[in-house]
Amino acid sequence: MALKVIGAGLGRNATFSTKFALEHIGFGPCYHMAEVFASARRNVPLWLDVVNGKPDWDAVFDGYESTTDYPACSYWRELADYYPEAKVVLTTRDPDSWFESVSDTIFSEAMQGHLVGTPTGDMMQGAIFDFFDGGDIRNRAFMTDWYAKRNQQVIDTLPAERLLVFHPKDGWEPLCRFLGVEVPPEPFPRVNSRDELQHANSEEEGMAKTPEEAEAFGRRYIDELRAKAFRS
Repeated sequence: MALKVIGAGLGRNATFSTKFALEHIGFGPCYHMAEVFASARRNVPLWLDVVNGKPDWDAVFDGYESTTDYPACSYWRELADYYPEAKVVLTTRDPDSWFESVSDTIFSEAMQGHLVGTPTGDMMQGAIFDFFDGGDIRNRAFMTDWYAKRNQQVIDTLPAERLLVFHPKDGWEPLCRFLGVEVPPEPFPRVNSRDELQHANSEEEGMAKTPEEAEAFGRRYIDELRAKAFRS
């Protein structure tokens, strides 16, 4: 199964909402960082191979038709080359809002600190943090400038007919038109606010430390958010 949609938007850019939206209109299952955790014993070694320059994209995305979120979004260029028929969706938001969101959630010491030196920590270092080229992820000016330049690079690299720059507030119409499918009657899914992720993190006392804990967390988190996704 080849990927049909590649999510180039960085984490904390409505990637969970977009995951559920893509699945709802026929482009699922959709890969997301939560899926990495949900099958951590299988997925983390595959991503460590990616980090070490030995990607097996067919194995990584076996059974999936689309992607959103980290770690796949870090490799948007490689995936666009490997799956030349796939369309690319770049979810965006205000750079300062993105910086505040990632700082309070997925880049926070509370979530990342205890992963240092573990396979999951090594994966996240290579697939996320190394892309900042040694810049200070706590520095607002550096991060917002990096964010804007990175998104512009996606826009400048891909042909317009292959790329949709998108925000869920735009609703179903632009996404469905871009992908050539009917607009569903349900409201566009809205999930995974900062408060929800921080609450999940506080319950877990940081990102899960063992593969077994990671898998239990990932499966539970996906199921809980899917149940909320289409509530109006």
